[in-house]
Amino acid sequence: MSDNSHDISTLNSLIATTIDSADGYTEAAKDSENSRFTALFTSRAGERRAIATRLQQQVAALGGNPEDDGTLLAGAHRMFLNLKSVVTGNDDKAIINEVEAGEDHIKAKFEDALEDRKLSPAVRDLVETSYMSVKAGHDEMRDIKHSMQH
Repeated sequence: MSDNSHDISTLNSLIATTIDSADGYTEAAKDSENSRFTALFTSRAGERRAIATRLQQQVAALGGNPEDDGTLLAGAHRMFLNLKSVVTGNDDKAIINEVEAGEDHIKAKFEDALEDRKLSPAVRDLVETSYMSVKAGHDEMRDIKHSMQH
């Protein structure tokens, strides 16, 4: 039997970051005054929860114990604490800036995992598929942020 511990720990790290991201989007949706952004943030939160579920299913399939919570140490979590302090004024530009910073964090975590040559092919494929959604979310937030700077 092969040792799946590296795959499991990598996936669990991505799960925690993805849950942090989903929670941050949920928080941003609550605090945005703009219905367009509220719908967008709610949609992204759902996508991130779906990614976390797929990653959790893979951990279980590998015989591991899937992470089911974010991590207090994650940069995304710290960023979303910043978000809470920023959004007291319900400033959509500030919310977008904070969300985009969180997107940079989750995108980097997935890119690091994709660089990991020790991952099994099945796990690498799942990370790559998940990354496409993460990257699309990142790029959309980046584009919104840039459009608001004019």
